Amino acid sequence: MLNVMMVAAEAAPLAKSGGLGDMVSAFSSALSLFDIDVSILIPGYDCAFDRVVAPSPIGYLRGLPGGDARLWRAAMPDADVTVLLLEMDHLYAGRGHRLYQDEHGRDYLDNFARFASLSAAAARIATGVRGVKRPRIVHAHDWHAGLTPLLMKLAGASARSLFTIHNLAFQGNYPPGLAPYAGIPSDLLLPAPRDPRSIEFYDTLSFMKAAIVHADGLSTVSERYAREILTPRFGNRMEGVLGAHAHKLTGIVNGIDDALWNPQTDSMIAQPYGADDLTGKHACKKALQQSYGLPVDPFAPLVAIGSRLSTQKLADVVCEALPAALARWPRVQFAVLGQGDAAIEQQLSALAAAWPGRLGVHIGYDETRAHRLHAGADILLHASRFEPCGLTQLYAMRYGTIPVASRVGGLADTIVDCPTLPSDVERQKKGDLDAAGFLFDGESPADIFHALGRALDAYGIPPLWRVIQRNAMRRDSSWSVPAQRYLSLYQTLAGHVRRRESTPVCRSVSQIGRTHAPVQRGRRSA
Repeated sequence: MLNVMMVAAEAAPLAKSGGLGDMVSAFSSALSLFDIDVSILIPGYDCAFDRVVAPSPIGYLRGLPGGDARLWRAAMPDADVTVLLLEMDHLYAGRGHRLYQDEHGRDYLDNFARFASLSAAAARIATGVRGVKRPRIVHAHDWHAGLTPLLMKLAGASARSLFTIHNLAFQGNYPPGLAPYAGIPSDLLLPAPRDPRSIEFYDTLSFMKAAIVHADGLSTVSERYAREILTPRFGNRMEGVLGAHAHKLTGIVNGIDDALWNPQTDSMIAQPYGADDLTGKHACKKALQQSYGLPVDPFAPLVAIGSRLSTQKLADVVCEALPAALARWPRVQFAVLGQGDAAIEQQLSALAAAWPGRLGVHIGYDETRAHRLHAGADILLHASRFEPCGLTQLYAMRYGTIPVASRVGGLADTIVDCPTLPSDVERQKKGDLDAAGFLFDGESPADIFHALGRALDAYGIPPLWRVIQRNAMRRDSSWSVPAQRYLSLYQTLAGHVRRRESTPVCRSVSQIGRTHAPVQRGRRSA
């Protein structure tokens, strides 16, 4: 049985700030069905300890970049997946659900120590820690775990490393003077032309570059995004580094937990329904309208906006487009669920006050509201300047809510665009149309306005709309195919045994803690 250890900063429902947490958990659960021994190493946040099943201490890891740590084993709720929790209360505890930033949106000053410690702990486990089965594959996710492949090499681990880029815009770039605290030799901070192993990136130490350069394999979360990040437009200045390592880069579209996101069995929505009987969706729409203070009108098109309120998601441009849309289509309603940039939050709240009964806004996020939003809306407006994969559109399509989305990254990979109207409605009645949404190019208010208009035109042709809904709901967005592709990657990597590196092993990385006299007293009982 192949042993795989995931390394990530979050895993739902233990700790989640976005799609990364959803992906790590759902993917790990799917892999366990393929006779893979899967575990997930995450920081020991309070919220994680509160939700795991049967936590038990394993031992201590001493001398990590952020100090000494205690390692725990537990189980994921409702999944056959082992969770390893890195308890370092001075780094992870007491911050609530804010995993990376404080209440003012500022990165924690100790993030370097927090995530360098996570990577170093993964490297320790990869070389062998008493009480933990040594992984054959270490799969690190996003910049937070970016030092893992490098530290594994420095520690002489024979395990192979795979690194998945979830969002290249966030790179974990820090002052190079912090390198000694992570056990990184100074020669790896020389400018890249002098040493191809360098992790120096525009005068910083880059977690992301460290992963790209030193991982045995690279993946991104959609095929199109894998191509996009090799270009200056989407490369975030990392396109040259990626180009040099493109031979080990693969794009694999994310899946979703199709048991959790299933309108036929979802207990969080007003009434269940399926692709062949949408009666329950009407009840869900009524409930959503009531919850947002919108008039109950079964014939009014209801447009959902559910995402981070950020410039990446074009939320600033959506705010510019909304007044024109509200004026042009007097019956259309909008329901917003999200949080992010304070200025965008304030702008949306002001628009809601100016358009009562037409625009409802909820600042914040919770799972129940998200399920009800996707179940009750007719259309999802999902604009984005770039989108590595996106899960929101997959959730929406599963619930028969049709996405209007930017033609970028995973959005373009997962949404079949509807042809320009008008078209042959009789042909579409027969089910000859494979469209499941509406894609648009551009980043202006006019681009969003016109794309939304295309969807509203289709909404006005019920036979056409039903075909699009059925196509969307029947799309296979499960982890079945993506998991098989990752399994193939794992098997390829496992077939190539790494020779031990000649680089001297750094003491701070290789020293394995023993399970004796505790170095810090945790709040958890053994």
